[in-house]
Amino acid sequence: MDDIVYRPVGVVHSPFKEPHGTPIQSTAARDVEGVIEVFPQYAEGLRDIEGFSHPILIYHFHLCNEPSLIVRPYLDDGTHGVFATRAPARPNPIGISVVRLVRVDGTRLHVEGVDILDGTPVLDIKPYLPQFDAIDTERIGWLEGRIRMVEEIRDDGRFRN
Repeated sequence: MDDIVYRPVGVVHSPFKEPHGTPIQSTAARDVEGVIEVFPQYAEGLRDIEGFSHPILIYHFHLCNEPSLIVRPYLDDGTHGVFATRAPARPNPIGISVVRLVRVDGTRLHVEGVDILDGTPVLDIKPYLPQFDAIDTERIGWLEGRIRMVEEIRDDGRFRN
């Protein structure tokens, strides 16, 4: 198969300069503000974005370690297959976050709920639609009983203050 090449459409500006201490999901970073700077050549693609309260950011984990198929996630002492986790060290280091859009200032999206490192390349932006994206689930695997911890734990394994 041919290589797949993506070019960033923008970059994240956030208070997190290194993985250590970064919230591990956007729900753990509800009040964290950031800016998504969309590159000028993609400005037209932002038309009507202000009509949506929550964009989905798809981005490249630019500082992740070598990929591993077996990982030890922050919320568990055991190991799991990488596809049963949201660990960043993946065969294709792609992340997703749903953030709250506060305002649009030209090509700058001011957002809250940023759990992304400063300087992270943004690959795409899509509107979050609860009618399509929020579905009831029957099971959540090894995370059962641990899911409430997501809001409190940071990338370094410690709980937030």
